[in-house]
Amino acid sequence: MRRIVSASLLALAVAGLAACNRDAGPEAGRPSAGAGNRDTATAQARGDASDATITAAVNAKLATDSELSAMRINVDTNEGKVVLKGDAPTPSASERAVRLAQGVDGVKSVDNQLQVRAGG
Repeated sequence: MRRIVSASLLALAVAGLAACNRDAGPEAGRPSAGAGNRDTATAQARGDASDATITAAVNAKLATDSELSAMRINVDTNEGKVVLKGDAPTPSASERAVRLAQGVDGVKSVDNQLQVRAGG
């Protein structure tokens, strides 16, 4: 339950930060002097926010799954590529974690680094 709350709070925080970057007014969308560097930084920030959103969504799916909710799986995302690390009690639990991660919008690939260990 604690993991669900944490994942939900992270998702809300990311959504709130993403909303803060919206332009408004008549100059919105027009490049200004020196905008090249800022546009690159903005694009990178959007990618980071997207990765954080993906990580939060994968964590939420893992936390709500009855087979995986008690497991401690570390989820890292970079440019839509998800890495799962930690211990899994069975090969089927490991495969289930990968399937859940693959089902999240924005996920390009999943690197399963879960170690199957009896007793998880």
